[in-house]
Order: sequence, then structure tokens, then C-alpha cells
Amino acid sequence: MRHKRDTKKKLGRNKSHRKALIRNMTISFFQNQKLTTTVPKAKQLKRTIERLITLGKKGTLSDIRKINQFVNHPQTVKKIVDISKKYTDRNSGYTQIIKVGFRRGDGAEKAIIKLL
Repeated sequence: MRHKRDTKKKLGRNKSHRKALIRNMTISFFQNQKLTTTVPKAKQLKRTIERLITLGKKGTLSDIRKINQFVNHPQTVKKIVDISKKYTDRNSGYTQIIKVGFRRGDGAEKAIIKLL
């Protein structure tokens, strides 16, 4: 049994590489409000984004520090808190994944992840 297993997909990377990948994708997502990537990466990114927006909705110092602990990018932390205020009446489902076809080089399925 694997109690409290956190990662669904390993994305072909070790733990530190996967963490850096998700962190960089999160920063890019909040700077541009949308991101084009493969479907498995988009699904993992959605989990992270939903958690960060939920933390940002409260806006307490503790929650902002938790966001900063993961993102470690001051401009992005401010954007997350600002975007979170827009979703005060919503419990979850802040993002949407739209499948857009297949990548030309290797045939991987691409998706756009964006805020609602």
C-alpha cells in the first residue's frame, strides 16, 4: 500500500526535476494566464494551480508564505493573490484544459490550460 501518494504521474523525471518543471510551468502560467503543453503535464499543473489559488483566496500571511514557499517568485505570488480574489464565490474548478491536437515531432497530445 502506498498511503498518501502525492504524484499521479512521474512524467519520466526524477523528483527534483519534476518539482522544478511544475514550478516553472506554474510561474509561466500565472504570468501569461494560459499555457500550451502536453495533456499529462497539464493535468499535473492543474492540481498545483488549484491548490495555490485556494490558498490565495484567504490571503492570510501564512497562506502567502505557503505560496511563496512553492513558487519562490515574488511577482507571481502577488499575481496569484490578485487572481484568487476573483474566485471568492467558487470552491474549485478555476482552470480548464482544452485538448488541441497532436505535436508534430513525436505525436504527443497537446492541450491548452487556462483560467476560467
